[in-house]
Amino acid sequence: MNASLEQENSKKEQDLSKMKRNALILLGFAVVLFVAANVYRIDWLKALSEAAMVGGIADWFAVVALFRHPLGIPIPHTALIPSNKDKIGENLGNFVSDEFLIREKLEVKIDQFNVAIKASDWLIDEKNANIVAGLIAENVIPGVLKTIDDAEVQHFIQMQFSGKLSKVNFAEWIALGLESLAKSDKQEELVTNVLKTLIIELQNNKHLIEEKVKSSTPFLSFGLADKKITEGIFNGLYNFLEQASHQDSTIRKKVNNYVLDFITELKESHEMQQKVNDLVFGFANKKEVQDYINGIWLEIKTAISNDLDQKEESTIKKSIANMIQGFGKGIQSDQLMMDKINNFIKNDVLSVLINNKKMIGDLISSTVKSWDTEEVSKKLELEIGSDLQYIRINGTLVGGLVGLLIYAVECFLQSFVV
Repeated sequence: MNASLEQENSKKEQDLSKMKRNALILLGFAVVLFVAANVYRIDWLKALSEAAMVGGIADWFAVVALFRHPLGIPIPHTALIPSNKDKIGENLGNFVSDEFLIREKLEVKIDQFNVAIKASDWLIDEKNANIVAGLIAENVIPGVLKTIDDAEVQHFIQMQFSGKLSKVNFAEWIALGLESLAKSDKQEELVTNVLKTLIIELQNNKHLIEEKVKSSTPFLSFGLADKKITEGIFNGLYNFLEQASHQDSTIRKKVNNYVLDFITELKESHEMQQKVNDLVFGFANKKEVQDYINGIWLEIKTAISNDLDQKEESTIKKSIANMIQGFGKGIQSDQLMMDKINNFIKNDVLSVLINNKKMIGDLISSTVKSWDTEEVSKKLELEIGSDLQYIRINGTLVGGLVGLLIYAVECFLQSFVV
């Protein structure tokens, strides 16, 4: 943005120099004509060139006198803008507050302008949406991330997590889940699958039972009873699981009844509910869980930074741009929202401006007064100086024509006198 402003100012300086040069060349041409008229004694040309020089020099003086003292000589009533900078500031402030900030005039302009339509059109434009999204993604979000204290955020997340946990009755949730499971065929299927898995694991780990038996039997038995004890334990467990795997078995019915009793206890027993909740809270307060919670924010922060580093390919930036365009489209599709925006501008914002117009006028006045005098002259000359050079050019041309006209009138009158 600064680069474009510098380019614009550079172009204005070039235009101003060009116009000054053109005006000076024209004045120089009048001087050449004046010299030629005197050498060759051409009276009409002398009259034309004299008047052109007078007009050009007089208008040069007038233009320069606006911004500085001509030739650096402090002639009275020159350098008008620098000398009257404070008065200009006061008049400008009074003009804005007294002539511009008038409710009736501004209301008409606001109605004609239709802020809601113009603003939403601007937001819908993909280029504008990307500009705003870029500013947010490149400046706002990184600035916020740098400002945020990681420890405070982690503490906040922990407090929120603990607060939410304390309000949840996990026993009721478990009871609802088990109750839903018990009313469906899924429970029978689940129990069957668990029992089959236990049978397979029992068969695959028979040697572990044997090793456990050996380590527990008396040394004096010389291992004679180990095999029988192992076979007995294995067969007993296998038969139990095999029988329980059948849906019509007594063991399966006992399991089902136990589940139903456990569900009832979870729903009705405050003591059981407290045990379940304490178990969950105890798990949540473990160091591993707390470290995981603390790492959530750092992972989010890192993910955001990595995404923003992708610049134009940033998912966040694209999402913001789409959201901005969607917001603009949403405004245009909602007449009530557009009316609210326009009424807000017309009533609330306008009231603030009108109620503070004296302060606004004073602000403009004090701002202009605070400007550097030389800088003000340069800026104004840069803005309007090119157009003012036409005054010098016109003064030279019109002066020459008037001088020629005066010469013609003089010749005409002399013809009667003779």
